[in-house]
Amino acid sequence: MFEHLLTENQKKLRTEVRDFVRWVPKQLLMDMDAEKVTYPREYVQEAARRKLLGLRFDPEFGGRGLQWQDEIIALEEIGVLGTSLACLYSLVSIVGEALHFFGNDDQKRKYLKPLLEGKIFCAEALTEPRGGSDFFGATTVARKEGGHYILNGQKRFVVGAEGADIFLVYAKTDLEAKPHKSLSVFIVERDMGVEVKHVYGLLGTRGGGAGRILFKDAQVPAENLIGMENAGGLVFYQMMIPERMTSAAGCLGGARAGLELAVRYSNKRKAFGQKIRDFEAVSFKVADGIVDLDAAQALVHATARAVDEQGSTGYTRRLVSESKRYATEMGWRVVNNVMQVLGGIGYTNVYPVERALRDSRLALIWTGTSEIMNLIIQHEYYREVLAESAKIRDTEMDAVNAEAADEKIYE
Repeated sequence: MFEHLLTENQKKLRTEVRDFVRWVPKQLLMDMDAEKVTYPREYVQEAARRKLLGLRFDPEFGGRGLQWQDEIIALEEIGVLGTSLACLYSLVSIVGEALHFFGNDDQKRKYLKPLLEGKIFCAEALTEPRGGSDFFGATTVARKEGGHYILNGQKRFVVGAEGADIFLVYAKTDLEAKPHKSLSVFIVERDMGVEVKHVYGLLGTRGGGAGRILFKDAQVPAENLIGMENAGGLVFYQMMIPERMTSAAGCLGGARAGLELAVRYSNKRKAFGQKIRDFEAVSFKVADGIVDLDAAQALVHATARAVDEQGSTGYTRRLVSESKRYATEMGWRVVNNVMQVLGGIGYTNVYPVERALRDSRLALIWTGTSEIMNLIIQHEYYREVLAESAKIRDTEMDAVNAEAADEKIYE
């Protein structure tokens, strides 16, 4: 859909990423889904070798200095591989965001540069067993002692619990402060005291070593604090951009791959003496998917431009939340319809649709559920509309009896 809007450099980037996607061995996808692979380091290393990691970050540390409008193009192509590999690719963008925006030069040299070079691997420790969507209700505590912080607590659903070398961890450093002013962010190396307590068996999105980790008197050097103490809320709000934009963009690629499969299948498969694409019951499902995908692409690309121009604001938080919700729900709808087009054979492992269906369901949950996205969307939109009321036409008065104040009862 957006071919006519892409620059020549963006087309070259897309070609690079497509070459990388073609390089990925089929057996890696099979082995990850069968849980024979815990963390595919060679995949991340190959992306690093091609300088495809952390595209938005400074060239000084191994990035390309690009924008979200460029990274979305890459993320969509990676999404063709499914949510497991898309997630592992995106983690560098997510954890790297904290280092890029809030880290000092020493932290960038020590952690961001080797991340982009594929020499170390990262994970984000965000969710807690009793937390879920209640992020600021975190109970993991970091207590300052001399030149170290002592961490105690646990995090769950950590992709890379097995496999990552460093963890981006949120912990409470002020137990008396309001929740959004009580957290700090740290880079915790595995050998500083990260213990894997459980590795999850997942419905889909397998092979990333997702698990629960425990910190028991883990000693983290004070220089591993990212940003200011008790300013974890600021980091979190910035981090929600890559968290949710990577999810949204990845689903574009997954949905597109599914639609392409449905088109090829329905153009070959015959029933009742004709190709099934000639039946509206089939072709209209494809049409619905095309409209859904194009609408999601338009929203995600427009959001990327807004973030590039404005950064993190209430307006861009709304757009990011809309993109995440709409694109992930779109991906789930499209994959379901693709399976319906294929019929019974789509439910088997003869085609990759059953794996895509299992994978795509998680996207509606992780990095903020659809329900949490709705909370943000309506909150920011209420604020925008009420703030702009004096600057725009008051359409409430465009009614015959608009002046009938006695009829307008609010309490």
